[in-house]
Amino acid sequence: MNRTPTTSPLRGWRICLRAWLLVWLLPVSGLGAAELDADLSATLRQQGLTGATWAVVDPQGVRVGAAGLKDARTGEPLRADHKVQVGSVTKTLLATGVLRLVSEGRLRLDQPVAELLPGIAFDNPWAATDPPRLRHLLDHTAGLDDARFSQVFSLRPTPDTPLAQAFAGQRGRLPVRSRPGTRVSYSNSGYTLLGMIVETLSGERYERYLDRELLRPLGMHDSSFGYADQRSDARLAMGHFEGGRTHPTVPMYLRPAGQFRTTAADMARYARFLMSDGRIAGRPFIDPTLLRGMGHPQGTEAAGAGLQVGYALGLLTRDRHGALGRCHGGSTVGYRAMLCLFPRQQRAFFVASNTDSETADYGALDRHLIQALNLPAAHAAPPRPSSLRLQDWEGHYVPAPNRFAAFAWLDTTLGFVRLRREGDGLRLLPFQGQAVALTPLGGALFRAPDRLLASHALLRATDGAQVIATASQSYQRIALWKLILLWTSLAVGALALVWLLLGGSLRAGWRRLRPRDPAFAPWLATLALLLPAPLLYRQSFLQLGDLTWGSGLLTAVGCALPLALAFGLWRHLRLRPKGAVAGIDAVAMLALLQWTLVLAAWGLWPLRLWA
Repeated sequence: MNRTPTTSPLRGWRICLRAWLLVWLLPVSGLGAAELDADLSATLRQQGLTGATWAVVDPQGVRVGAAGLKDARTGEPLRADHKVQVGSVTKTLLATGVLRLVSEGRLRLDQPVAELLPGIAFDNPWAATDPPRLRHLLDHTAGLDDARFSQVFSLRPTPDTPLAQAFAGQRGRLPVRSRPGTRVSYSNSGYTLLGMIVETLSGERYERYLDRELLRPLGMHDSSFGYADQRSDARLAMGHFEGGRTHPTVPMYLRPAGQFRTTAADMARYARFLMSDGRIAGRPFIDPTLLRGMGHPQGTEAAGAGLQVGYALGLLTRDRHGALGRCHGGSTVGYRAMLCLFPRQQRAFFVASNTDSETADYGALDRHLIQALNLPAAHAAPPRPSSLRLQDWEGHYVPAPNRFAAFAWLDTTLGFVRLRREGDGLRLLPFQGQAVALTPLGGALFRAPDRLLASHALLRATDGAQVIATASQSYQRIALWKLILLWTSLAVGALALVWLLLGGSLRAGWRRLRPRDPAFAPWLATLALLLPAPLLYRQSFLQLGDLTWGSGLLTAVGCALPLALAFGLWRHLRLRPKGAVAGIDAVAMLALLQWTLVLAAWGLWPLRLWA
């Protein structure tokens, strides 16, 4: 607010105080403040969540609140001014910092990443025409892997570990698995590269630079990209898991993608800025065109097919609970969070729980907060006949690319979906999940039952492949015979493992399996697969990606298994034992050997969680 020459200092302070009260103390529309607090408190109890803090923003003001406990061990109540970790909501804030650099002319959205990070090399089949660009990192469309076990589940990083260390275990170049700019594939690695770009431009750690150049101008004085745990920051709520089990904050390799602590009030300030014209105190800070572009995907196959939902510049256009917003969720050790903006209505909410639960319905919190915002009623897009021959699209589809490159075999073999025509629409039948009826909206667009807009698009890629695209994943059609081969390999391999392990153990107990038998070495090798289990059970789950006695032994016994199987088959050919059991042993050894070779071809055997 600008003071006129006739305004007295006392009057100026009164005006400022009135403005502050207007912004922070007026109740929100929709649910009353007390009713919202009661509903959220009840939801925390129903879902088994230790605590939560939230902010609701509308044109009349902001309300912040909290319920539950800061630390289940001490019973200290959680207050609205306590701090929380927000996990992947960090990406939205980091993207905002990058957009500030773009607005200053120090970066370009179409700038190739190789120009900014010459030390990072890509294995990109489309390098001649489509290099990964800055925008692709911001939009999760660079085609990069999400993360490796060693980047996520590790106790080795410190708060000062260089960001480049996250990629030290990569042999050679970072693989690009889809043409950059065409398909969304969520990537924590990509946002870590963005942190490295900020450091390259600023000449200092990205945490320090963004705290000073982004958070301070935004007035987010209780927030930081820097690391702190509950010992160094007394206002930071303790993280929890199911049953109130506590876990303190720990350093991470991919910290630009998930390390940020804040308060509900600071996130309300941030939400207000994202819905503004990009000015701070009347001065341009971020180009408003860039702010409006957050959550509006461009250039992808899905966007080209007419899909309006998707990820762009750090936000996801999200169609949930009868409202269309630009959102980002987040989870990290001990916390879950959600930020949602509704710019047309100038409304927003933020909520964070200091519990990371696999069973809780966090959407229940979102529903209460959306109700509190009193958004205008929205209506689902009306059905319209599809222009496609739906029978031509029936078949099986697999993630392309899948999120975690290391699990490509699993996602292909067991993560497929089947598309089936049903009347004038389609039915999507995931192997692992509930069937979804898709209503045609005209052209190649379809809508799931609980959505307002089209949620799925059918399209053909430039190579002619048939693709199902959603806001966050693409599925490419695969020939059924290829899946049958994978299923057969899995089935006979698993049966062979059971035969050699359990059958061999029973025969050994009855002294019917002796060291000279061809199946003896394979039996010992399958039995050895159990040896790492107690070691892995005793260590923290955050060490799964570290080279420990457990993970090292897991790799060692994995390497030994195909060797033992080959040795057993050689012994069988040499000794030619008679009898049905010996014949079944030989078939089992061959079946299990083929499975290990298939897994090895997909990079999944031997299991090297630390690599």
